[in-house]
Amino acid sequence: MSFSAFEHPYLSGLLGDEEMAALFSAATEIEGMLAFEAAVARAEARYGVISEAAAERIVEVCRTFQPDIAALKTATATDGVVVPELVKQLRAAVGTEFDSKVHYGATSQDVIDTSLMLRLKRATALIAARLAEIIAQFERLERAFGARPLMGHTRMQAAIPITVSARLTAWSAPLEALHQRLRSSEPTLYAVQFGGAAGTLEKLGDQAAAVRAALAGELGLADHRQWQSQRGRIAEVAGMVSEISGSLGKFGQDVALLAKAGDELSLAGGGGSSAMPHKQNPVAAEVLVSLARFNAVQLSGIHQSLVHEQERSGAAWTLEWLILPQMFAACGTALRLALQLAGQVRGIGSEEP
Repeated sequence: MSFSAFEHPYLSGLLGDEEMAALFSAATEIEGMLAFEAAVARAEARYGVISEAAAERIVEVCRTFQPDIAALKTATATDGVVVPELVKQLRAAVGTEFDSKVHYGATSQDVIDTSLMLRLKRATALIAARLAEIIAQFERLERAFGARPLMGHTRMQAAIPITVSARLTAWSAPLEALHQRLRSSEPTLYAVQFGGAAGTLEKLGDQAAAVRAALAGELGLADHRQWQSQRGRIAEVAGMVSEISGSLGKFGQDVALLAKAGDELSLAGGGGSSAMPHKQNPVAAEVLVSLARFNAVQLSGIHQSLVHEQERSGAAWTLEWLILPQMFAACGTALRLALQLAGQVRGIGSEEP
């Protein structure tokens, strides 16, 4: 069993997305944290904060380091974050000559937030790729059926005839705009987090800005001053994820209503019924609506987590950990199902006379 439907033994067949889930796994998170520690060492050696020998040793260990997960779990229960125990284990692996240079000038939030940014960048690249595929499917439907007539509906009542093209535009235009937003935001949205104990990088003195810029370059992230208590970028990416699932929910809702009418949509496949074998239920379309509503609710929680008191909030930060992965899971599944559903459309609109 599982607490999460996205990872449930059989519900995950409907609601899961293995490719997205992998980006939020413990293994991938630790990979990102180790990438941070190695990159900090390289950046600090470049500016003489630590020695080249220390950096080489830290990078070498980070490349193959496998932490004791059971010890991480036990320590996190006490510390509230995984990093103190991870750094303790990493220092032991590096050895006494250079152990004091591991994680030098950094704090737990630097490690966790930067690992998150690395993974969000990969997750949104996955989202953008799937959006492009869905948009291409809508273009296929436009070429095949765009000129056909379709009854327009307002307030769920028959209104006036429109074309299939008009309905397809209502599905695809928001996704095209969101695809462009994802791409254009990438150079600035995914930023390194490096502020030290209270955001001032006090241990690095006048080298702080240069080391932070070098660290960002090492990791392929944007260079911004610490944002540990300023969570707008988290809210921004969550907002885009919710908009994407919401736009796909509109597609799903319309397909479910077209399927109900019965004479303006032809779909391949569909879900079976245990009581009525003749039925073909629009399962994917229905789940798109559910996922849209799920993410709309989760987004309010992310907006609650904007309230980071003073220089760091444990409460608001933990709320992000609970919500953000679920939002990406829902979005990934929505994209997967929408691509499947669009590919199943065999006809839409009334046949031309």
